[in-house]
Amino acid sequence: MTPDGTGRVRRVVTDRRGGASTGDFDSFNLGDHVGDAPAAVAANRARLARRLGLPATDIVWMDQVHGTRIARVTRPTGGPVPATDGLVTDRPGLALAVLTADCVPVLAADEQAGVIGAVHAGRVGAVGGIVPHLIGAMTSLGARPERITVLLGPAAAGEHYELPDDLADEVEAALPGSRTRTVAGTAGVDLRKGITRQLAGLGVTRVDSDPRCTIAEESLFSYRRQGRTGRQASVIWRQV
Repeated sequence: MTPDGTGRVRRVVTDRRGGASTGDFDSFNLGDHVGDAPAAVAANRARLARRLGLPATDIVWMDQVHGTRIARVTRPTGGPVPATDGLVTDRPGLALAVLTADCVPVLAADEQAGVIGAVHAGRVGAVGGIVPHLIGAMTSLGARPERITVLLGPAAAGEHYELPDDLADEVEAALPGSRTRTVAGTAGVDLRKGITRQLAGLGVTRVDSDPRCTIAEESLFSYRRQGRTGRQASVIWRQV
């Protein structure tokens, strides 16, 4: 697990090592929707909570659907938030978790306002505007764009994320700066580059990006590389 934090805000990104899962999900799979043994996923999630020093009930998961819905959470939910790809909260101690295996996890915070947010930004959600929706939801709770800090977690990088030309053009139209060429010379996209530019247009300029590519880095889960595989988690919370 890779931690990142300033002051009372903490951000952690897991990798695939050190868990109870086997086979395609070896070994620290945190996704409960990918075909892994439920007992293994439960053990991995319990280990994550212990490592974070949080009650497992205070980690909020999502039923991610590649959409643009943002939900505000104010208490432990007792299960994944249905049909949503983004969460915001102003409650300290409540951790927001994003599951990914190539898509971009976005972890955002305005520490002064005490507001945090997390979204799952895949190609469809990013093109649909989930990141502006996140910033809007955070500002509705008192955050200010110029104070928001963002971490973009590991994701498919432009040199490996191949798309047909028409889809690459669609992403570029919605997220200027995304279109790339892959190492094979084909059309590709780098969602993190496009999201970073989009955030700057929203007034959010304090953006860090984990440089790792999920497709190239075998210590991370990648659907594009492996197909049937697990999910890593990116988690943000504000300490009490």
